[in-house]
Amino acid sequence: MEALHALVAENAVMISGIILLIAYIFIATEKISKVTVALIGASLTILLGLVTASRGQESIPPHYFANFIDFNVIFLLISMMIIVHIAAQSGMFNWVANELLRFTKGHPIKILVALGIFTAIASAFLDNVTTVILIMPVTFVIAKELEIDPIPYLMTEILASNIGGTATLIGDPPNIIIGSKAGFSFMDFITELTGVVAVILFITIAILIVVFKNKLKATPENMNKVANLDNSKTITDKKLLIRSGLTLLFVIIGFMLHDITHIETYLMAMMGASFLLIFEKPQGILEAVEWNTIFFFVGLFIIIGGLEASGGIKLMAEWLLAVTNGSESATAMIILWGSGILSGIIDNIPYTATMAPLIYQIQVSQGVDYAYPLWWCLALGACLGGNATIIGAAANVIVSETAASKGHKITFMRYLKYGISIMLISLIISTVFVYFKYLAH
Repeated sequence: MEALHALVAENAVMISGIILLIAYIFIATEKISKVTVALIGASLTILLGLVTASRGQESIPPHYFANFIDFNVIFLLISMMIIVHIAAQSGMFNWVANELLRFTKGHPIKILVALGIFTAIASAFLDNVTTVILIMPVTFVIAKELEIDPIPYLMTEILASNIGGTATLIGDPPNIIIGSKAGFSFMDFITELTGVVAVILFITIAILIVVFKNKLKATPENMNKVANLDNSKTITDKKLLIRSGLTLLFVIIGFMLHDITHIETYLMAMMGASFLLIFEKPQGILEAVEWNTIFFFVGLFIIIGGLEASGGIKLMAEWLLAVTNGSESATAMIILWGSGILSGIIDNIPYTATMAPLIYQIQVSQGVDYAYPLWWCLALGACLGGNATIIGAAANVIVSETAASKGHKITFMRYLKYGISIMLISLIISTVFVYFKYLAH
C-alpha cells in the first residue's frame, strides 16, 4: 500500500486529472447515474490518498477531504429545496401563473410572453428545475384549451428558465458555486447581471414570437376559455400560503441585506427552512429534497479537491495565463465562450465546480481586480450555455421527458435548431456587455 501511495504522490496531477476526466465522460454519456459516478470518483480520490482521509488529532490537515466540500453550497441548496417545496404545496406559484394567463385574455402570443417572463423571474428566485415543474402542468392545460401545440410554450420555458436563473445567486447551481468561491453576495449578482439578463430575455422572447407566430393561433372561443380560467380553488392551504410566502420573502430580503447584516446566505436559508419545518412532518419534506443532486455535489467537490490538492488546478491556471499572454480581455473571452460552448455539451455544474478553483487561482496570482470580470464571464457562459442543447441543463431534460410522456416529443435536433441560436445570440450580447463594462479601459 505504501508503494502505491508513493506512486500516486509522484503522479498526483496526472492521476487526479484522469479521475476527473473519466468522471466527466460518464456524466456526459449518462450510462451510469451522475451521483454514482461522483461518489465512485470521490471514493477513489480518498482511497488513493490524493486528499487526506484522516482529520488529525490537533490540527486539521490542509488537504483533508472535507475541506474541499463547499458546505455553503450544500446547505443553501438543501434549505432552498425545503422552502420551495413547502411553499409550492400551498398552490401559490400555480395561482400566480393562472392570474398571469387570465391577464393575457387567452391570446396565444401574449401567453408566450407571459410564460417567458414568469418563468425567468421565478427561476431567478427559486431554481430552474422547480420552476419548470411548477409551470408545466399549467402549460399543458392552456395548450389543450387553445387546441394548439404546447412545444412553443415549453421551448420558451426552457430557454427563459436558464436565462432567468443567470441573474441571481440562487437562480442556478453554477452561480451558487461561483458566489461561494468568489465571496459574492446576492446583491452582487443582482447589480452586475440583472441588466444584461433582462436584455437577453426580451430579445429571446422577441425571436421566439417571430419563429412560432404561425403556430400560435387560436379561435376566439378557445381564447375565452383561458381568459376565464377558474383560479378560485388553486390555493389549497391559506395558512400555509401566508406562512411560507412570508418566510420566502424574509429569506430573499435577508439575502439582499447580506452586506449590512453579514449573515451568510446559506444560514439565512437554513433559518427559513428550519422555521417552516416546525409546522411540517420533516420526514415527508426531507424525502422531497433532491438528495441525488446534493450527493452529486459532495462527490464532485472531493474529486476536484484531489486535482486542487495535487497542484493540477494551479497548473491549469498558469497554462491559461500563458496562452493569453496574461491578457485580461483574452482570458475573459476564452472563459465566456469556452464556458458557453462546453456547458451546452456537458453538465454545467461539474464544469463550474472545476473552473471556480481555477479562476480563484488566477485571482491569487493576478489580483482581485484582474479576476473580477472572469467570475462574471464564468457565470454568464455556464448558465446561458445550458440553452444550447437538450442535455445542457437539468430543466431542459425534465421538460423534454415530460413533453414526450404527454405525446409531444422534442427531439435533440429539433431543440438544437432553436437552442444553439439563442445560446450564440446570448453569448454575443454577453461579450459586448463584458467588454464595455469591465475591459474597455
